[in-house]
Parts: sequence; C-alpha cells; structure tokens
Amino acid sequence: MAETTTNPPTVTADAPPAKQAPANARHDETPLEALASYCAVIVVGLFILTFIFQNFVIPSGSMEKTLLIGDHVLVDRTNLAPPAHWAPFVRYRDVRRGDIIVFLKPGYPDMFLVKRVIGVPGDHIHLHEGYVYLNGKRQDEPQAGHPDYGNYSPYRDEFPDVPTSVGQDVEPTWANDLPSHIQNGDLVVPPGNYFAMGDNRLNSLDGRYWGFVPRENIVGRPLFVYWSFITPEEDEDHTGMGDRAQQFGHVLLHFFDQTRWRRTLHLVR
Repeated sequence: MAETTTNPPTVTADAPPAKQAPANARHDETPLEALASYCAVIVVGLFILTFIFQNFVIPSGSMEKTLLIGDHVLVDRTNLAPPAHWAPFVRYRDVRRGDIIVFLKPGYPDMFLVKRVIGVPGDHIHLHEGYVYLNGKRQDEPQAGHPDYGNYSPYRDEFPDVPTSVGQDVEPTWANDLPSHIQNGDLVVPPGNYFAMGDNRLNSLDGRYWGFVPRENIVGRPLFVYWSFITPEEDEDHTGMGDRAQQFGHVLLHFFDQTRWRRTLHLVR
C-alpha cells in the first residue's frame, strides 16, 4: 500500500497579513469594571480599618502630657491581639510594662480608654507619696505627674494602703474585689490581667478606681498622632446632634489656627 504524507498548510505570498493590535492600544474600562475596582478599594479599606488599624480621638486629660485632649491617634489592632491562625504573617507579642494600650473599660462594653500598663500578671504594686513601687523598687517615670503638699490625696497617692471608703469615684465592684488582691500591702496582678494607669496621675480615673484590664479587653496600641486639634475637655459631655454640628462648624472655621501642627505624626511612647 502506497505511503502518503500530509503537508502542513501554506500561506501564499499574496495572502493579506494578519491584523495586529497597535502597541499603544488602550482598553477602555467599562462601568462594571470601574465599579468592581471601587468596591475592591472599599473592601480593602474596611478590612484595614476593622482588623489592622483604627483611629481614636483622646477625649480627656488623663494621659497628659503624653497624649493631649484632641489628639487623633492611629491604633495598631494586630500587634497585641491574640494570635490568629489565619494570619501567620502578623507579628504578635505579649503586653509589656510601659505599653500604652487602648482597651474596653471592664463592665462598659462601649467605652474605650487609653492608659499605660504599669503591671503585668504576677507583679506586686503599690504607691507611696504618688510614686509607683513595682516589685519593691520605686519607678522612674518622668512622664508621670506627682503630688506636692498642696494636692495630696491619701487614696490616690497611697494605693492600695488606704481603704476604698476614703477614695472618691471608686466603683463598688472594685471596692469589694480589691482586698482579695492585696498581699503585704501590695496589689498583686492576677493571671490574664493587667494594671493600667494614666500618665497624669493627679487627674486620672484609672485602675486604682475600677480594677484590672482583662487581656481580652485590649484593643491595640496607639502608634502616632495623625492630627491634633485644640479641644475643650467638656466637649466629651456634649453628645447631642446640635452640639456635634456646632463642634464640626468650629473645626471647619478654626482648622488652620487651632490645629497643633507640631504634633502631626508625633510617635506615641
């Protein structure tokens, strides 16, 4: 039987060349593609603001001079968060003494506070004449305020040696619970909890008045001030729509002359 071969098809010389797209041809984005792009940006932004960073405004002077009323801070929500298996790339670490933390006040699920960690689990703490003694050693805290002869307060400055009945603004649950955590005149921080205080020790309703911060209440750690605006402390109590509108108008009117420009990108330490 004769062998046959199949030759590949050929193109004659006079066949028209295949059309090629110009090198600089541009694909016009359709409305649907544009909408998809915007949605992707929004989703990424919401993810970052929900799980990675969050902005907070400082409403009181309990952390002066470290943080001022009207400071707007960016808070890292991942570094101090409980480790998650779905995000192995995130660098987690334990809460340390000296960390400034944002947390939910115990018993108040909608109230965020910012304080400095003074004691970690197992630490022994007491105050004498307004100075913190940690595990028997007086702490050097240049950022913290200390009382003088004119503004001495026994409960505040000798904590926990003075009974809670002497102190003002002590929450009842803490007044009942505090004695069980005192050993030889020291407050002992229990497992899974932290003791936090404001840097403005003379004017801070902190752990001395309501107790420990549970680990699960810690939201994150403020990184830096991205904007700071001179704000009266009483603005915190003005929550009505009319008050908010008036405050917004004030910011628009005085944005340039009442912004603390020197605090922009100020690192929180």
